[in-house]
Amino acid sequence: MTDNNQSLNSSLKNKQAVAQSKIKTFIFILEILLVIILLIVWLSSKSLQQSKSLWVLFFYCFPAEFLIAVVPHEPILLYFGKFYHPLTVALVSSVGTMLTEMLNYSAFKFVTDMKIFQKIQEKKTVNKIINLFSKSPFLALWIAGFTPVPFYPFRFLVVMAGYPLSRYILAVFLSRTPRFFLLAWAGHAIKIPDYLLVALFAILILSMNYSFFKNYIKKRRERKKDLS
Repeated sequence: MTDNNQSLNSSLKNKQAVAQSKIKTFIFILEILLVIILLIVWLSSKSLQQSKSLWVLFFYCFPAEFLIAVVPHEPILLYFGKFYHPLTVALVSSVGTMLTEMLNYSAFKFVTDMKIFQKIQEKKTVNKIINLFSKSPFLALWIAGFTPVPFYPFRFLVVMAGYPLSRYILAVFLSRTPRFFLLAWAGHAIKIPDYLLVALFAILILSMNYSFFKNYIKKRRERKKDLS
């Protein structure tokens, strides 16, 4: 009887684990789809790109801050700073960013739970980086969030180091809000022409996705050589 009970318990645990895995995968896919849809809608709509609605600013935070962002946040903050008080722009962007970072935390938690990433975490170099981050995580997050330092590696680090979500979101709020305020204030004070903001947007996209464009051009050249 004991053996039967143990086998039943292990079977139930396995089924629960499979069910939980499926739910996590489903949530992860939904998160990705949500951001992709928001990005496509924004990029395909000229009226939204020129909109002064704070809802546009709020929803733009998702593709601008999700995982490894493909679109820049700065030109949009400069743009909205021309029409609203810098504090309003900063707070709306901060709320959108905090919600996005919650998605990031969930998404990276899903990725780091995979066996491949568990093996990566066991490497000495990775452990050294995690230990270094763990010495002063809040300060590291604040500096990375406030300065132009690329922030996406820290999204991995907080999850791998087991840093609490609540503290992470607090660090995001305290670092991003003043950064967003300064950018919105610059847009409010200088009133940068739209064509310059478009140019800045294009330059930042190229710089953010430089490796992707480089590989794409390289592959096209290789295909042309093969055809010729």
